[in-house]
Amino acid sequence: MIIIVMGVSGSGKSTVGRKLAELLNFKFADADDYHSSASRNKMAGGEALTDLDREPWLAALATDIAKWNNEKSSYVLACSALKKAYRNRFYQADEKLVLIYLKSHFENIAARLDARQNHFMKAALLESQFATLEEPDAHESKDITLIEIDAELPLETIEAEILKSPVFSQSPPAVQ
Repeated sequence: MIIIVMGVSGSGKSTVGRKLAELLNFKFADADDYHSSASRNKMAGGEALTDLDREPWLAALATDIAKWNNEKSSYVLACSALKKAYRNRFYQADEKLVLIYLKSHFENIAARLDARQNHFMKAALLESQFATLEEPDAHESKDITLIEIDAELPLETIEAEILKSPVFSQSPPAVQ
């Protein structure tokens, strides 16, 4: 099973993704690690990435998703996946993805990003993230499972809500 935890920068993708991977005994990957130095520098300089900038990043992510799927590996991937076109690339790599959308409001995320240290994505780019965001729906791909969660909930509540999903009903993992 491959799970993508998605949302705008600062929504908690990496935190939720790491904890979920730990609870499920899955491997964890962070899409931020797939950005080139040039893209990181561009974002750190306050400039939003274009689709052209994102192309090698998307290609590398889709390649790894396909590899994990072919190997029958279980992964949680923290990835913004802001546009439907980006997610479609991932659905082509694994048509049975579980997509967890951490939904929040601009003001709440801006406050989080202002407080965050040592990350290339700064609050100044948040407007571009929300402008780019195309919220997912369950009809994007016929076989995906979409779980939408309020990113403002406490981490333990987010974990519990995710694990209540029918996708985990066959053998739900225990929350630690």
